[in-house]
Amino acid sequence: MLPVGSLTRPRREFIDAFLCGCQHRTSFPCRVDVGLLGEGVTYAHGSALRDMTAPIAKLSFWGVRGSTPTVDPATWRYGGNTPCLELTAPDGTQFILDCGTGLRMLGSRWAAPNGGGNHETHIFVTHYHWDHIQGIPFFAPLYAENNEFHFYSFRSKFLGRDSLKQVFEAQMALPYFPVDMSAMNAKRKFKEVEGGDTFNIGENKVTARWLNHPQGCLGFRIETPAGTVVYATDNEPGDPKLDESLRELAAGADIFINDAQFTPEQLNTTRKGWGHSSWKEGVRLAREVGAKTLVLFHHDPDSTDRMVDSILRQAREEFDSVFAASEGMVITVGATGDNVQAHMPGTRTTLRREAQFRAKVSGVTEGGKEFQEETVVRDISLQGALISLQNMPQLQSELQVTMQTPGEDGLQSSMRLKGYVVRIDAGAEKGQIAVGVVFTD
Repeated sequence: MLPVGSLTRPRREFIDAFLCGCQHRTSFPCRVDVGLLGEGVTYAHGSALRDMTAPIAKLSFWGVRGSTPTVDPATWRYGGNTPCLELTAPDGTQFILDCGTGLRMLGSRWAAPNGGGNHETHIFVTHYHWDHIQGIPFFAPLYAENNEFHFYSFRSKFLGRDSLKQVFEAQMALPYFPVDMSAMNAKRKFKEVEGGDTFNIGENKVTARWLNHPQGCLGFRIETPAGTVVYATDNEPGDPKLDESLRELAAGADIFINDAQFTPEQLNTTRKGWGHSSWKEGVRLAREVGAKTLVLFHHDPDSTDRMVDSILRQAREEFDSVFAASEGMVITVGATGDNVQAHMPGTRTTLRREAQFRAKVSGVTEGGKEFQEETVVRDISLQGALISLQNMPQLQSELQVTMQTPGEDGLQSSMRLKGYVVRIDAGAEKGQIAVGVVFTD
């Protein structure tokens, strides 16, 4: 037992890796499946955990950044990989939405022991801009002959027939890449789809609609037995016909993933015509069409974590259920009731110390009530801490932490920190919740 106000010797730990079977340190969070959280608690937006016999769909975020990847430490918390999502439907059908740099991490996850991934996967590409296709050459499962991939996208007026296949071949052609697509041994099938098309894959209904983006873009609606996911990135409001197309696509969605790259001010001035949207437009549309949960997506490469935090706060003031997409985030859609559950990635691998610091913590509960309580911080790093609380705060909400730390001559001093909740698990003691916090100040 450590005395209060003391630290152990520093050590290295794997904060997320043990859940995913990973054996290496990485700066990216692994996918944390709800089903693997045996001792943990998955955050359920507005409801308790439901009977796991109900059909569920899992949506994992592997890349959330728009336009170009970032490695800036100021974007560390939300992540810098370009768009890539993985959706596993209740019938086992596997979908991938876009092929940005996040696709490489998904491929590495599938290649790991017990990494998941089906031999047959359906990949939807919204459009042909670099940030949505640049992960393809680095997707390891494409090089394994026992895999089969079905690709879906539209025929570009600039490329003609087999547009998607042409795009993939061109980015791996000499002198841009050391090997061409012939090195990929997996079976590949390409299907052209247009806005307005509807078709079934397994037990799931897929609908495509045109969005307003330079050179064309598709949004996708996937209706599963567990609920409906709508993926509508890279869209700029203002075209009446395409605005109506998006409303039809998003109507009543359980999860509505919407482009939020620009601020409302940018969208109305310097970034008008660039083909993107804002959090305010997403909130307005989600409210109009009765979407249950809004996910702000395609963060601008110049938007730091604090800027995204600010955008999220503003959105939550106007809409109840909003998340800012974060690498490693997993959303689980259930079949009944308030059916959205989300698990955020834990803090990245970092230098941690066991601690015994008395602290006062204040924040907002998942029910929207302010709270303040005294506790002991038992696990701390330069970036964050694991704090035991009786109150359950909102994911991605801000906490104020005031810790009593040893000062000069053995006197106690106060250290005030701000942080954001990135993880909620069951506590070691009954009635306690373990809250993972990333410090920002």
